[in-house]
Amino acid sequence: MVERPLLLLTNDDGLEAIGMKLLVQSLHAIDAFDIVVVAPRQNQSATGMRLNLMTPLPIRRRNDLIETWNLEYPERIHLFDLDGTPCDCMIIALDGGLDFLIEGARPTMVVSGVNLGPNMSQDCLHSGTMGAARESSMYGVPSIASSLTVFEDANMQVAVDATVQAIVQIVPNLPLQATNLGRDEHHPQSWHWGGVSDTDDAMLKKAFSEGDLYLNLNIPPNWNGQWKTTRFGIRWYRNAVAFDGNENETNATFTIGASKIEKTDVERGDCDAVELRYASISSLGTWPQNHPLSLSEQTLTYAYEAHHEFPGWIM
Repeated sequence: MVERPLLLLTNDDGLEAIGMKLLVQSLHAIDAFDIVVVAPRQNQSATGMRLNLMTPLPIRRRNDLIETWNLEYPERIHLFDLDGTPCDCMIIALDGGLDFLIEGARPTMVVSGVNLGPNMSQDCLHSGTMGAARESSMYGVPSIASSLTVFEDANMQVAVDATVQAIVQIVPNLPLQATNLGRDEHHPQSWHWGGVSDTDDAMLKKAFSEGDLYLNLNIPPNWNGQWKTTRFGIRWYRNAVAFDGNENETNATFTIGASKIEKTDVERGDCDAVELRYASISSLGTWPQNHPLSLSEQTLTYAYEAHHEFPGWIM
């Protein structure tokens, strides 16, 4: 591998999804990164952080897509699909698989997406895209998740362009290789308990670099070209269950898929920013509350209150 940033890409829509294809093509075109993709073989949407435990998971090198996707420098890109979930992909890649597949490869950052459909508010609890970003953060690698906020793919390139813009801004401020991969120094530490200090920007950057904070991007199809740092908003999925059957039948069929989404206004919420055509970027703690590596509520509040556009602490 050339001594330049290496991006490890994954998603939950599957390796051949339009968001992955366009992201790979766009990143490859600027020729600033080496790229390794380890993504699910099939659509794994809404799998959260599901794992396939004690199950052999076949992985395939997909050189056929290098030609199909018109990639000019095949030596700078490696494409693999795995018969597993997004989190399976990241665990296998980051727990020795990446070095097995490409000797010496060590990622600078993980990018999960670009997902087809929003990942805002409570979506974080179900999203395979966000699950993969969180999993790779747990392995100590700086990670971002990115989504187009509609389910029609006609404007996917808009979300890809915004994601590439974010990557280009973030990567130069990271070590060339993730320094905390595998968390060899796993001593517990509490990041920040007790209010905001003058060093919070540096602390946030360090937390992101070490995988204790990850970023969630949501880009509307009619993006106005500007960013808003946000927190989670509030969305409600209504009429989420469709029923097929009648009272005389012994079996019935239910289908989950909301017919309507309602939003509650939240100051600096991700849903609210997207509604106003901004791209939303949220700083999320990797660890549950009260974990020794979790970030305090004060720190995460500072992350969105102190930066109104693209987060300055990354620079």
